[in-house]
Amino acid sequence: MATPEAAEFAALLKELKDRSGRSYGVLAGRLHVSTSTLHRYCNGDAVPNEYAPVERLARLCAATPDELVELHRRWIVAEAARRRTKAEAATPVPAPVPEAVAPSVPPAPAPAVDDEKDADEGPEPGTVAAEGASPRWFRSAPRMRVLLAAAAVVALTVPTTLVVSNLNLSGSNSDLSDAPADVDGVGGDAPELPDADVSESASPRAHKPSGTPSTSGTPSASSSGGAATSGGHGAGARKQGNGGAAPDVTISSYNWEAPCGQHYLLDQKPDAVPPPPAPQDTRGWARALGGVDGGDMLLELTVQGRSGQAVVLHGLHVRVLSRKEPLAWSAYSMGEGCGGGITPQSFDVDLDDNRPTLTPVAGEHAGTPVPPKDFPFRVTSTDVEVFDLDAHVEGHDVSWYLELEWSSGGRDGTLRIDDGGKPFRTSSIKARPQYFYVNDTARWSDG
Repeated sequence: MATPEAAEFAALLKELKDRSGRSYGVLAGRLHVSTSTLHRYCNGDAVPNEYAPVERLARLCAATPDELVELHRRWIVAEAARRRTKAEAATPVPAPVPEAVAPSVPPAPAPAVDDEKDADEGPEPGTVAAEGASPRWFRSAPRMRVLLAAAAVVALTVPTTLVVSNLNLSGSNSDLSDAPADVDGVGGDAPELPDADVSESASPRAHKPSGTPSTSGTPSASSSGGAATSGGHGAGARKQGNGGAAPDVTISSYNWEAPCGQHYLLDQKPDAVPPPPAPQDTRGWARALGGVDGGDMLLELTVQGRSGQAVVLHGLHVRVLSRKEPLAWSAYSMGEGCGGGITPQSFDVDLDDNRPTLTPVAGEHAGTPVPPKDFPFRVTSTDVEVFDLDAHVEGHDVSWYLELEWSSGGRDGTLRIDDGGKPFRTSSIKARPQYFYVNDTARWSDG
């Protein structure tokens, strides 16, 4: 059953389709999707995993700039509602635990002892304890209580790490790793259980200052979606808040300017490389061929709060895990020609820099230039932010990930954003052979 958010999204999509006068079959052929899939989008039975095919459909139907903006907003809200519904359905119901029943065996009287020292000592060598005598741990209860109290104090001082699945990226345009895109986070005090599978890890993560790569391991949960990790984060993590929770972060596109400017490096000769697929399938196509993002990664993040309580986003930081010589492979372009996209908040990332940071740049919103704006931002369940990142490299092969700082309701934390539990990887295509697919000859050409 479609969510109310999906129904609103589908209503606008169907309005555009009907106004165009084109049939489902004609539009589906132009979009490289099946007619039944397009029917499901317009009926609200399904929400596309990416916005790119939605925007192409809207442009084919001659949508106005204002309609493009509204359609993008409705898609973001519908996609978030779909992920929440799926996470709630996947949450396991804990089985009832039967109460332990002590055996009804009357204890035998304990032997008399002269003092506590004698009670703590075991039987003399060669003697046999009487059957039914009180066990040793029971007779040394005073000392045991002290040990348990000490253990409790130690346990309270050791932070734990919660691993929460909160991201759902599926379909043929998946990432270049073996798992869906991940979001790992370090949060404040123990939150309410989210709508996802939860596991615990005893590995605390200390907060790293901005610009310094984290050296600690990052646990994550395997599920149909990504993972968010919540644990200690400095003194602010111990503040008691009411209902504050980390936002949901979705990698809504790996190429927000599709089909413009996307290259994949492949260790393949042109004759061995199959034709490029439809734009929504390029990432899965490249993964199957062992490809690596080349030159630029146009990463789009959608950030949304989980309730009406505002979440302040303080900063988004780049953490580089390795920087090596660029791959000596050939670069294959996924398309020519660029369409104007919606770019709410745009940032440039120079991965060649020793300490890369996000630099705000001017964007475009409904055909109107948008001046650059830096953090902080605020999000709620209805007020969504979309960040378009152009992470580029010209002289290296870089493995990296992102960290998003947030605070809400007296709690704060850091969300790790990566590529399905693995770091993003981007390599330079400078001075590498570059090939474009020519449909007329059905061959890759370097001309």
